[in-house]
Amino acid sequence: MLIKPATSDDAAIITEIMQVAFSEYNNPPSSALIETTEEVRSALENGEQSLICYDQDIPVAMVRFKLTNKELYFYRLSVLPTYQRKGIAKLLLKELESYAGNHVVTQLVCKVRMTVPKNILLYQSVGYEIFDQVIVRKANGVEIPVVHMKKQIQLVKITG
Repeated sequence: MLIKPATSDDAAIITEIMQVAFSEYNNPPSSALIETTEEVRSALENGEQSLICYDQDIPVAMVRFKLTNKELYFYRLSVLPTYQRKGIAKLLLKELESYAGNHVVTQLVCKVRMTVPKNILLYQSVGYEIFDQVIVRKANGVEIPVVHMKKQIQLVKITG
């Protein structure tokens, strides 16, 4: 597996992986399913970042994120169904930690639907903790219970 930073030219790849992976979240459907390649491209051109994981030359997973001076907020972590449960999500999370550490940021944050306990368990298995619980109200009136999760990472001090 090879993880590479994405560019706006990768927007179609990101959108396809995201929509295939999020198609299982249909009660209610995820807004990821209606996000367009142009919206993803625009986000990447305006400060959003993304990593894509490749198996050989085949893109199989991705994650989108934003970096502030306080935290790295990631979202839409997506792994194609045939590649799930093979440790790829954990590889992407490790890469995000490395990226955050290289940018002197010690906290990673995400939101997870409470109706998808396997995702909550995935994040907990690598050190994330729930720190908040909210109801997200969509424009169509649908309410989705969500937990906010975070992980603190230690920056390595180089002495010499």
